[in-house]
Amino acid sequence: MGEKKKQFQVGEVGLYDARQLGVPKMLVLGVQHTFAMFGATILVPILTGLSVSTTLLMAGLGTLLFHLITKGKVPAFLGSSFAFLGGYSAVAPKLADGAANTELLPYACGGVLVAGLVYVLMSGLISLFGIRKIMRFFPPVVTGPIIISIGLILAPTAISNASQNWLLAIIALAVIIVCNIWGKGMVKIVPILLGILVSYVVAILMGEVNFEAINSARVFAMAPITLPKFSVSAIITIMPIALATMMEHIGDMAAISATTGRNYLSDPGLHRTLLGDGLATTFSAMFGGPANTTYGENTGVLALTKVYDPRVMRIAALAAILLSFFPKFGAAIETVPSAIIGGVSFMLYGMISAIGIRNVVENKVDFTQSRNLIIAAVILVSALGFDSIGGLTLHITETLTLNLSGLAIAAIAGIVLNAIIPGNDYQFGGENNPKHEPIIIEE
Repeated sequence: MGEKKKQFQVGEVGLYDARQLGVPKMLVLGVQHTFAMFGATILVPILTGLSVSTTLLMAGLGTLLFHLITKGKVPAFLGSSFAFLGGYSAVAPKLADGAANTELLPYACGGVLVAGLVYVLMSGLISLFGIRKIMRFFPPVVTGPIIISIGLILAPTAISNASQNWLLAIIALAVIIVCNIWGKGMVKIVPILLGILVSYVVAILMGEVNFEAINSARVFAMAPITLPKFSVSAIITIMPIALATMMEHIGDMAAISATTGRNYLSDPGLHRTLLGDGLATTFSAMFGGPANTTYGENTGVLALTKVYDPRVMRIAALAAILLSFFPKFGAAIETVPSAIIGGVSFMLYGMISAIGIRNVVENKVDFTQSRNLIIAAVILVSALGFDSIGGLTLHITETLTLNLSGLAIAAIAGIVLNAIIPGNDYQFGGENNPKHEPIIIEE
């Protein structure tokens, strides 16, 4: 019999049409994305003292707001941003006994709220001057290495978690690989969920799961709301972080575009994605949640499952909202051993870097040109080097300190070098950009 071929539009639903999968399978896919973001999302409130329930609620609502603003076209999930941890630490450091600084946290939220408005300003500039003029500062030679750096920076975290119990980590990783390569039907498109479930059962049999958190948690409770407060010092400390996280946002959008084969920087447009991310951050901070950002973990899931339907992300958002009202269920997910999270992250973080490489290759970046080599080299060394020493602290005045992460420094350095070194002939939307042509899929 001859090969059957089916044609899909790249980026709309990917290799699998979620509508053809049916509602039950779509729900499972959405839950898988919830699992992918959960560990990192709840880590931010744990480190800062914010409420886990509020964080989950704002992640879900922020994602839905983002999808509303981006016309429901971008398969992205918005979780807690790690980039603002330095800001929280500077404005509202934890108390000596490790307890949350409830007196100063509202001021940190006020600074984050204003930082989200910086996104709104940048969105307006793009709308005013056009995306082509703005994107000349963010060609693939800049965004590609930044995407690669995101995965490599996260890699030590995966190793650190996996080292807690290498057997569990390897089981989780092995299940993901086997399901993704040799799995059929639904098994092939939920490898991460199966990897977590199988390794979690093994962890229970090994006595590695502590159920104490589940027993002590309440069954149902409303997420606590904390209104922000404002101070000039908190705003000045936190607001500049947005200049760096916007560059990360562009890298994330490039990663999602490279994964799905659709240029979301053009449609629905970078101005819309920035606006959605910024307003989601402002909305979250308005009620005591952390800054939101598009999540690389979920981009890794997209790369594995080949299901790009944005509605699956909206299901994940609804699941996060639901979880915020059930502390006992959230506590159950927290019992997943860190080694299992490490095994899953082993795959996802590597996928992010691989997507960055693909972004460079598909855009035909010419590394025989010295300017391109220099830009990529500086980005990679800055991102990994500064991250290894905890970033860079700039003492602007006696009372004003600016903390820059390695990724922020890399993004700024790449943008500046691309602007000042002669030979920037990049045209956004030109022939070297990812195309929107339909692909033929063999069955």
